[in-house]
Amino acid sequence: MNDRTERPRYEIRAQHTDTTVTVYQAYSPAIGLPTARDGRFPPAWKRDRMTWIKPSFLWMMYRCGWGTKEGQETVLAVEISRDGLAWALEHAELSHYVREVHEDQGAWKRALRSAPARVQWDPERDLALNPLPYRSLQLGLSGEASRRYADEWTVSVRDVTPLTREVHAAVRAGERERAAALLPVETPLDLRAPRPVPATP
Repeated sequence: MNDRTERPRYEIRAQHTDTTVTVYQAYSPAIGLPTARDGRFPPAWKRDRMTWIKPSFLWMMYRCGWGTKEGQETVLAVEISRDGLAWALEHAELSHYVREVHEDQGAWKRALRSAPARVQWDPERDLALNPLPYRSLQLGLSGEASRRYADEWTVSVRDVTPLTREVHAAVRAGERERAAALLPVETPLDLRAPRPVPATP
């Protein structure tokens, strides 16, 4: 399947098992390295701030510039419980107002303020980090969701910075097939998330 094969516009795709889902984040080495070493977020990781998790490896590459952006040099693959992700999605609100979904802007703002998670759908990326016509889930966690993510849902943490560099080197060398073969296998995940438009029957 090539990058531009038709897919549903809004679909969660991830590396997953029956019980876990892998999401990606990028941090400075001061946070990322001890997190990977210990398999959990250290006390220095602020549990009262919003944190964004991304099931798409390539979207993470777009966000962190292949691990070259300041403060995002260490790329982590965080394996979390499937039940935890389902809880976050169940309690999530869209990150922006959509007239077809929300009663009015006031109702959306009230829901957003009280929601511990927020969903944002951004264009998925190809190996060149160009936008694709279908969307990738970004999930913001705050308050209770952020604390649960760090202290309850996290099953394992891997430092995938070496993989990031290897894929990037293959892309820069024009070795597209080798780069694609190195990517984590992400398949559709049957968990519901708020969408900007009503679901098609």
